[in-house]
This record gives sequence, structure tokens and C-alpha cells, in this order.
Amino acid sequence: MSWSFRIGQIAGIDIKVHLTFFLILAFGAFQFGSQFGVPGALFGVLVMILLFVCVVLHELGHSIVAQRFGIPVREILLLPLGGVALLTRTPSKPMHELLIALAGPLVNVVIAAILFVVLGFKVALLGFDSLTTSLRLEPDLGSLLIWLLYANVMLVVFNMIPAFPLDGGRVLRAVLEMFMTHRRATQIASRTGQVFAVLMAVFAIFIGNILLILVAAFIFFGAGQENAQTQARTVLTTLRIDDAYNKHALTLTIGDRVSKVVDYILTSYQPDFAVMQGQQLIGIVTRNDVLRSLSSNTQDLYVTSIMRREIVRVNCGDSLDEVRQKMAESNVRVVAVYEGEQYLGLVSAEDISEAFAVITFINQQNRARQTEQAQTGTGM
Repeated sequence: MSWSFRIGQIAGIDIKVHLTFFLILAFGAFQFGSQFGVPGALFGVLVMILLFVCVVLHELGHSIVAQRFGIPVREILLLPLGGVALLTRTPSKPMHELLIALAGPLVNVVIAAILFVVLGFKVALLGFDSLTTSLRLEPDLGSLLIWLLYANVMLVVFNMIPAFPLDGGRVLRAVLEMFMTHRRATQIASRTGQVFAVLMAVFAIFIGNILLILVAAFIFFGAGQENAQTQARTVLTTLRIDDAYNKHALTLTIGDRVSKVVDYILTSYQPDFAVMQGQQLIGIVTRNDVLRSLSSNTQDLYVTSIMRREIVRVNCGDSLDEVRQKMAESNVRVVAVYEGEQYLGLVSAEDISEAFAVITFINQQNRARQTEQAQTGTGM
């Protein structure tokens, strides 16, 4: 995401923070600072930072288990409402998804158990009572541990709500998928999530909790997006990459310059170009590569100086969904289509989106035609 920056890397996974994350630090400073002044504000910032350390550990739980099942993890992103581990693809087996989903909350259970032992049974219960009855806790080490214990317990409880895109929703889908198709399981889990989101929003409005309203909106739209992605995956699985690449695309040679690419872009609307040496593909030039070159250099460079030499190859027999997954795993938007060792053409993420839109339209038209014919037959 363009508004995020990397703060570190663990187990080969980039840890990134979205700029809006600092809003939660300000919120913590305000909440505690309004009661205890400057020391309280600093305490509030520390509480939020340590809370999100627990969130990172939660997401690492998901990520490391996913890696064990051969699913690459692109990054962990911290947002004001929590964190998200961006897997390159959905687990193919229900049991894998179940274990990945449970791994995150299990980390928080372990953290909470450790804090419970450190604090002691009596202190922990008294601290919980103070938090739930709105009694003030002085900003000291004991209060910090109580807050973290409370936060980890709430992370487990909240995340296990059976609502997409929370972990509980993924657990629900994984269990359902053991008895039905992935598509149907996703539909049920997504609708369940949206029902929970609506109920949560009504409750939030009733008690006047704006943050809870935002969480409800996040769950509602996240559940809808998950369902839409699954429907798209189902459609794209039926199409082959041979149906999507441009068989009449313009190509470049190693002697061509940037000015020729500009002319192609202006006259053909083609955004990506293969750079060929005879019959061999040696690089790819995109519209963005050309724009960067024009903004930083006044010379008419050879295309070989701006082309991308790292080429991701796919087979012409792969499905569009398989190609989309390879794009996500390699973090690229353009791949090269091959049949054996023969280069055929380029396919971009936009090409896949267009193919999905076309086939979806055709399917809708066919369903409408079938419905119309059925109604006509019934009328007769």
C-alpha cells in the first residue's frame, strides 16, 4: 500500500505500518492523558505500542503456519483497527485454513496466560474488575500488564466471532468446507459475518460508540469482498490464460528507443511491450517505466536501459486464477505466457480483470435468457 512504510522484517515477512496507524497512538495519549496529564499520555502511547506488538505476534502466528503449508506471505500491515497478514493465496485445504486461522488467537492465549501467571490470580482478577467498572488504574508497570492481559483476552474473544474477515469467520468457512464446496461455504460465512456486522452497528449506535461502528463497517464490507473474491476465483478457474493474452501485440527489439514506445502508447493504447531479441523475450517495458524515464531523463534512451529483465513465466494451459496467484506471489502485474520454451505473449492483471468482467456479463446474459425462456415456457 502506498501509504505504508516498512519498519522491519521477521521470518522473511515485511512488517509495515500504515500512516493512519499513528491515529491510534494519538488516541491512546488522549485517553490516558486526559486523566493523568503528560505521564498518562506517555503511558497511553506505550500501551498502544505494546498492544500492537501483540497484534504483530498474532499475525506472525497466522503467517508462520501459512508458510509451513507453502503459502508465501507478502507482508504484515498494521492499521488503526488492527493488523492483517497478506497471504498471496487462500489455503487450498480446509484443514490448512483452519490451522492458519486458529494460530493467531492461540498466540494471544499464550501471551494472556503468561501475563496471568506474572500478575497472579488475585491481581489479575482485581485488574479486570477495575477495567470493566471504569475504575482508574494508575499509570505504572502493574497497570500496564493488566491492560495488556485485558487486550489479549479481548483480541481472542473478538477475533473468534464467526464473521468474515475475522479469524472466527475463517474457522467457520473451513469447518463448513469440510461438508460442502468452497464457494458455498464462503457464501454462508460471508452472510453470517454481515449479519453480525449489522447487529454490531445497531448496538454501537445504541451506546454511541463510534469506534465500534467503524469496526462493524470493516466487517460488513470485508465479508462482502471475501465473497466477491471467491466468486471471481470460481469463474477464473474455468478460463485459460490462452483466452486472455493479446495474440497480436506490438513488440520491441533491442535497438528500439523510448520514443518508439511513446508512439506505440499514443497510437495503440497498449500499455505493456515485450522486448525481443529474435524469437527470445529478454525484457518487458510498461507504460509506467516509460513515464518514469521521461520524467527523469531528457535523452531518447534505448528500451534495454529501462526494461524489466526479471520475467515471471506462466504456461498457456494455466487457468486465469493460477496466473493471478503467481502474480500475487511474485508481486508483479505483468507475466509472460509460454508454450514450452516458445514465447506467446504478455498478460497483465488488467487483462485478467477484463476477462472476468466479460465472462461474468456473458454468464448473466445466459442466466437471464434461460429465466426468460423458462417463464415463456410456463406461460405456454
